[in-house]
Amino acid sequence: MKNNAPILVIEDEEDIRQMICDILQEDGYSTLQAADGNEGLQLLRKTPESRIVITDLLMPEKEGIATIGELRKDFPWMKIVAISGGGISFPENYLNRAKAMGADATLCKPFGSSELLSIIEELNQ
Repeated sequence: MKNNAPILVIEDEEDIRQMICDILQEDGYSTLQAADGNEGLQLLRKTPESRIVITDLLMPEKEGIATIGELRKDFPWMKIVAISGGGISFPENYLNRAKAMGADATLCKPFGSSELLSIIEELNQ
């Protein structure tokens, strides 16, 4: 294992969530999974050793922008990676909002495993 602290992946689409976790696990990271921001925040409260969260922005229940705001308030040390495929408008609009709310890094879907792992490695330093 590269780091004992699990990386939390918050993504409502199960296949994408699993793909991200597979990429991270194959590179030696442990992961936690949540389908929306509410579930993710509950997991973090039970697993305070987590240091990185990857969150989608467009989700039912608690979406990513609100999740980032709550993460910044409750877990100010947390490193946050926002991911988005867009929705009705351009994904860059959502990703820029995520940056403004406090995301440390952003990724536009679809992205490659090397892009994801590069960001995670940078945030782990």
